[in-house]
Amino acid sequence: MNLYLVQHGESKSKEEDPARPLSERGAKAVRRIAAWSEGAGLTVEQIRHSGKERAAQTAELFAERLKPAGGVTAVSGISPMDDVLPVAKAMDLEEQSIMLVGHLPFLSRLASQLLAGAPDRSLVQFRNAGIVCLCREMGRWHIHWVIVPDLLP
Repeated sequence: MNLYLVQHGESKSKEEDPARPLSERGAKAVRRIAAWSEGAGLTVEQIRHSGKERAAQTAELFAERLKPAGGVTAVSGISPMDDVLPVAKAMDLEEQSIMLVGHLPFLSRLASQLLAGAPDRSLVQFRNAGIVCLCREMGRWHIHWVIVPDLLP
């Protein structure tokens, strides 16, 4: 089972737009990573996001390319300051590959919980629009790969 953790694309500031949608630059970076993901053969059963506009927009841009069978859905429990333990336990039981589109510090804390059992131990540095692919093999989580927009041509 692969778990794809995606930090939403760069968003507008609160001063520009209180809803903080993706900036033009942020949307462009997400489109590039989504196109790369499709070309790399990445498949997901479902894309889940926090419900915040920038995460929803990021999820939809990925869905245009990846066409997940289970669609795109907003879920509770993955907002920036939410407790990671319920999501970590749920991911331990998940059988299908899932993409979670969310925010910091939640994504960093979730990755640390899955990898080391310690949410406060920072193990992965996330970047806007980047993907951290975690793989669960024989009950243990590992970092499989990471891609960020700066690495793409």
